[in-house]
Amino acid sequence: METDRFETFFDAIIAIIMTVLVLKISQPAEPTLSAIWALRVSYLAYLISFLTLFNIWYNNHNLFKKVNNIDNTAVWIFGIMTFIISLVPYFTIWVARNVNSIAAETMFGLLFIITNILYILSVKAIYRSNPYNKELQETNSKIYYQISPLFIIIIGFILTYTVYRPGIYISCLLSIIFWIIIGWRSGQ
Repeated sequence: METDRFETFFDAIIAIIMTVLVLKISQPAEPTLSAIWALRVSYLAYLISFLTLFNIWYNNHNLFKKVNNIDNTAVWIFGIMTFIISLVPYFTIWVARNVNSIAAETMFGLLFIITNILYILSVKAIYRSNPYNKELQETNSKIYYQISPLFIIIIGFILTYTVYRPGIYISCLLSIIFWIIIGWRSGQ
């Protein structure tokens, strides 16, 4: 499959999810700084989710500059990832409203773990479907960095289940910052 239509479709899906995400944020109860401060957890959850979605888009943009065709395996993996990331607004609001809930934290963390794994699998599928693309194969040697965010989130799970309830929430923030740095460096 040529990537032009696929890229357009995936870009539109991410844009829609980002729009739904911002529409789910509660408005401050009153027009004061203290009312805005009271929603800081919601804003941070929004930031984490927005950065994750933006990073997926940015990395895909850089990847598809090097690729003209993808196979059905990559399309299906991206389809599953689209389903998973469509849940981002739902779980973002749930964790924002229940930051000390282990259930909300766990689902938020699992969402990001599954998203990261699916992204890695999709990139691997694209590499396999383009075995003679030299530029792509040079980028493939850097793929091992992409599993690092998973370890950060796993540390967050350990923290949440032992000593610090918002551990997953914070580890997702650290993980996405790390993932952005990796994507930015490999996109240059």
